[in-house]
Amino acid sequence: MAKTKDNPKTLKIRRAFGAVLRELREAKELSQEGLAAAAGLDRTWIGILERGENLPTLHTLLLLGRALDIPAHRLVAKVEAALAEGQGRR
Repeated sequence: MAKTKDNPKTLKIRRAFGAVLRELREAKELSQEGLAAAAGLDRTWIGILERGENLPTLHTLLLLGRALDIPAHRLVAKVEAALAEGQGRR
């Protein structure tokens, strides 16, 4: 998969999504492998997302939400809140 184009806004979104995903995964006491298995994804994809190297597709977002027992719209809302708090910076 191609890396999402680097522009400042996209970079902040990728990083915020990654931070939220890691936080939710750790709150469920799941390893990257455990989350990947629950979502039907490859573990390396979880790492790529958590490091903010790419953004998920809508399909992947729905799979992650189900695996984390959180509706996709709440997952997106958490990313929006993280952006508002400045978590997309590094």
